[in-house]
Amino acid sequence: MESLVSVDIPMVIKKKRWLILSHGFNMDGRASSLTITDKIPYFLHAGIEPVVFSAITGIKDQRFPHYQYLAWGPAAFRFDFRHWIANKYGRGFFYKLTTRTVSILLAPLIGLEKFILGYSSQWSWAFPAFIHGFILARQGKIDLIYSTGGAWSAHLAGLWLKKATGLPLIVEVHDPLVIRKNPNDQGFERPKNRDARFRHYLEKQLIRFSDKVWWFTDGALHYAKVRNPNLSTPNNAHGFVVTPGAQPPGGLKSKNQHQYSDKLNLCHFGSLAKDRSLSTVLWALIPLFKKYPHARELIRVHAYGAPLDSLSIEAVEKLGFSDVLLAHGRLEIDPITGKSGRERVAEKMQEAAVLILLHGNDEWCAEYIPSKFYDYLWTGRPIWGITHRNPQLDQMLLERGAYLSAEGDSEGIAMTLERIWLDWQAKSLIEPIWKPIGVDQAVKTILTQAQDR
Repeated sequence: MESLVSVDIPMVIKKKRWLILSHGFNMDGRASSLTITDKIPYFLHAGIEPVVFSAITGIKDQRFPHYQYLAWGPAAFRFDFRHWIANKYGRGFFYKLTTRTVSILLAPLIGLEKFILGYSSQWSWAFPAFIHGFILARQGKIDLIYSTGGAWSAHLAGLWLKKATGLPLIVEVHDPLVIRKNPNDQGFERPKNRDARFRHYLEKQLIRFSDKVWWFTDGALHYAKVRNPNLSTPNNAHGFVVTPGAQPPGGLKSKNQHQYSDKLNLCHFGSLAKDRSLSTVLWALIPLFKKYPHARELIRVHAYGAPLDSLSIEAVEKLGFSDVLLAHGRLEIDPITGKSGRERVAEKMQEAAVLILLHGNDEWCAEYIPSKFYDYLWTGRPIWGITHRNPQLDQMLLERGAYLSAEGDSEGIAMTLERIWLDWQAKSLIEPIWKPIGVDQAVKTILTQAQDR
């Protein structure tokens, strides 16, 4: 593919030494990792001198100081240990033996931690990140703190460092910290769940003490401002939106090289759950197969990147679709070719006839855009978006050319699937408008805001 990345960020960086707090840094294929690691080449080009703190779950970066710390809590230790063993020894017998042993030994402590605190597992990583960050700050080795997540422990560590050192703090909130229940819920109610209650508190603290804070969607910023009217006042953190985009993953071919195959391959990449389930697509196949019986042998739904959710498994069993839905799991590094999981995913994406984008059906969809969407845009393949209450996402899909359905509208989903089937038969699937969203635009916004404080 022709050069897809141009780095042109003409500005003078006043504060160059950035401490980047990212729990899942350099975890192959993880959205919370890619969102920050994709920015690193641009930061380096702009003259930023990063120091990265992360958990031990990713690959250690050799381009700059990258320190990996174990979390102090038992639940986080178990999570980190599993990924560390997988990175070092693979997921064979040794992985199963050691991880099961550690899980059994830690079970009582994990239960106690959950009973006393009730926080999400990675919370305790904030302690080593804070202590080592405080040492660097005291030594005068950092100019600015940048927390990004993902796991909210990075934001907690950044908040502690801001209060302890007075250094500038910029905050990148990936997913909303406050999860609303319905369209009428503005997020004011004090949650009963202790983790949710702490995230509610953390949002207010970040907005109060951060120098800059941004979200990834218009909806997320809107509701944060509703809950925090002081968000844009002069003496508080200035809130804005950064569209994260994506670095074009390695493994992409020219966007014009797709060839129609003998199967209509509908492919989904990423996590699945009850609120984001391929059962939505499977049930829509029933009226299509009744109307076009021969389609039963020609349509295949592929799931990459995660185990099937319970609703998809149930639909496969009820409908007898074990040959229709093919679950491939995560694509890891290929030891033979040396291709990363992300490179292998990119190749599979371009082989798809249509890429499925499942948005979900929870209220938080109004504040969330799947990160996989930005990878999809680089492939040049048509996208079938099944979305929920997010005009920003709908607009981005429509202006690039896409198939679009509303979550919960079973009749509309079935009609869209029939249109895809007829278009594929006629070899006239939608040709997307080539408008990928790169990372350079996000970095320019961040650097501009970071210098303007």
